[in-house]
Amino acid sequence: MTIVDRALELVTDGATIGLGSGRAAQAFVRALGERVRGGTLRVRGVPTSEDTAALARQVGVPLVTLEEAGELAVTIDGADEVDPELNLIKGYGRALVREKIVAASSRQLVILVGEEKLVPRLGSRGKLPVEVVPFGLPLCERRLRQLGCNPVPYRRDGKLFVSDNGNYIIDCEIALTAAPSQFEQEIIAIPGVVDTGLFLDMADVVLVGDSTDFRLTDERR
Repeated sequence: MTIVDRALELVTDGATIGLGSGRAAQAFVRALGERVRGGTLRVRGVPTSEDTAALARQVGVPLVTLEEAGELAVTIDGADEVDPELNLIKGYGRALVREKIVAASSRQLVILVGEEKLVPRLGSRGKLPVEVVPFGLPLCERRLRQLGCNPVPYRRDGKLFVSDNGNYIIDCEIALTAAPSQFEQEIIAIPGVVDTGLFLDMADVVLVGDSTDFRLTDERR
């Protein structure tokens, strides 16, 4: 069994669910589409990014807006770091704000990761994405630097990357985070910050697979 297979078992027929972003989440969306096209599962999806929305349409998963959906049964998503308490860092795929909104709208958040994403403490991979409004970029960079981060605005093809929300993403080079909740509040208090890639006390289930074919190796709650 793979983590995708296990995640599909957690989706009930007729449910409205959140569809995450990233490699593992996209594998789930493709498998979900097979079930939908085969008539064995009826669902509606709320995508966390425009890329996920395009993939869902391609594989035949019906989509609705968050307003139309109301409370979601479950969101299936990935993560970039998972600590032993199931706290997460997300956002390397640049969809962190929509991912957090959809996750917060769900009764259950199920995370799919490879074993390499398990860390002893958040910040082990040295990067925390933060989404900021364009007008506030200079202030946010300065304040983040004062907090001990090394802020690096994310660029693609030499240009500042613009998120699906029309904002910029700053990659904060950080050390291990001993007090992530306090750290998050300090960042969010900066005028112009929309949100951070810290997902604290949000994940209900983490399905861990190997790095090659998503074979299920662990299930954490």
